[in-house]
Amino acid sequence: MKKTYYYDLSVKELEAIKNANQRPRILLHSCCAPCSSFPLEFLFPYMDITIYYNNSNIYPEKEYQIRMQEQLRYVEQFNQEHNTHIEVIVTPYNEQQYHKLLEPLKDEPECGKRCYLCYYLRMDEAYHYANDHEFDYFCTVMSISRQKSSIVMNQIGEELSLKYPNTKYFYSDFKKKDGLLRRNELVKQHQLYNQTYCGCRYSLRHE
Repeated sequence: MKKTYYYDLSVKELEAIKNANQRPRILLHSCCAPCSSFPLEFLFPYMDITIYYNNSNIYPEKEYQIRMQEQLRYVEQFNQEHNTHIEVIVTPYNEQQYHKLLEPLKDEPECGKRCYLCYYLRMDEAYHYANDHEFDYFCTVMSISRQKSSIVMNQIGEELSLKYPNTKYFYSDFKKKDGLLRRNELVKQHQLYNQTYCGCRYSLRHE
C-alpha cells in the first residue's frame, strides 16, 4: 500500500462528511504543538476536534512541561484565530511507569520495536477514551513526522479500531501534499517550541 493511499482516504472521508452535511466529533491524539498545527488546520473545517495529550514517554519532566504548555498555548491561539472551541485533555504524567514498559526494549534502534510499542500504548489509551466517550472518529497527528511511518501509524489505528468499534478510525498521512511544509510554516509563524528529539530518554540518548 502506497503512503499516498492514506492521504487519499482522508480526503475521501472528509468529502463524505461534507456531502452528508454533518459535523462529527474527532479525538485527536497529539504529541506536541508543532505536529498538531497542520492537522488542526486540515480537520477543523469539517469536524469538532478534541485533543488528547497523553505523552508520559517524554523525558525529562521539564521537557514534558514545555511541550504541554506549548500545546495549550497553540490551541488557545488557534481557537482565537479560527473561532473554534477545541479542548485539550491532558492526562497525568507518569514517565517512570512508562519507562518500565519500554525498558525491556532499551537496546532497540530508533524506529524499531520500542518505538512501535510507544506509539501503540499512547494510541491505545487515546482510542479507548474516544470509544468510551462516544467520539465519532479517532486519529493521531504522528503521521506528519518525517521520522514516523504513516504505514505503521495507520496499521496501529486499524488494529485498534477492531478493539474499539464504537469509534471510527480516521486514516491520515498529514505530511503529504505539502502538509509537512505547512507544519514548518506554522511553527515559524507562531514561534512554537520545536523539539530536537522524539521524546523518551532513549531518543534523547541517540541525539
